[in-house]
Amino acid sequence: MVIADEAKAERYLTNISYHRISAYIFPFYQMPKSGLQLKCGTTFEKVLTLYRFDKKLRILLFNEMEKIEVAIRCVLANFGCKELHDDYWITSSTYFANGLKFNQTMSVIDKELDGSKEDYIEYFRASYIEPYPPAWMITEVLSFGNLNYIYSNIANNQLRKQIADYFGVKPKVFVSWLTVLANLRNMCCHHARVWNREFALKPTEAHRLKGVWVNTSKLDNKRVYYRLCIIKYLLNIISPKNDLCDKLNHLFAEHSQIDLSAMGFPVDWDKEQLWQ
Repeated sequence: MVIADEAKAERYLTNISYHRISAYIFPFYQMPKSGLQLKCGTTFEKVLTLYRFDKKLRILLFNEMEKIEVAIRCVLANFGCKELHDDYWITSSTYFANGLKFNQTMSVIDKELDGSKEDYIEYFRASYIEPYPPAWMITEVLSFGNLNYIYSNIANNQLRKQIADYFGVKPKVFVSWLTVLANLRNMCCHHARVWNREFALKPTEAHRLKGVWVNTSKLDNKRVYYRLCIIKYLLNIISPKNDLCDKLNHLFAEHSQIDLSAMGFPVDWDKEQLWQ
């Protein structure tokens, strides 16, 4: 490997670690990879460029998933209050199918509320006698995964269908997609590599969706492109004029040397109707 600036390389390795950066060296090995022989022309700067690309991709993913998470918080709380006629339904076991899962959720809620310094939580404690805040406050202190855990345990089939239907999918697919996105969000939060990763979770295949979807027959559902399709589908419902496609193309233009197929992108991916 060519290292033009050894002091710079040492500084990066001190602050990033060789273990983290080594995943970005792997594509530069000659075949067979087990030989650990680097391709001619491999430079430390090329490895860093790949590392920086992955960082930018994570930030983009996280920012787009934030919009989905906020919408799910709102829809879950408000649809539940309307259908069940109870503003405090999230903290009532009456509305949930599995008592153990409900108790686990309540433990999380108790922990989050006890540690919360949010003004609206403090105001509620000081102003009301109810033991728990209403649903729309509770959802604001819960994680993406917690929201999915609550949704999947709702006993009222009509409510589960209404919420999933708002996002244009069936309840089974909705739970699967939220599980996949919660996992991806956690990876982004912990700065894990998403470029060329083969994810462990496989999203449930979606059929007869209300919105425009992609032909998944030749897609690898364990790559990040499939997850981007899920994000794009949900964003098209939440924010129909979203610019995710433009953001991705801008990022790819900045890093034109990146192999998109390593992330599961098909040729002419942005020509698919989903991305228009």
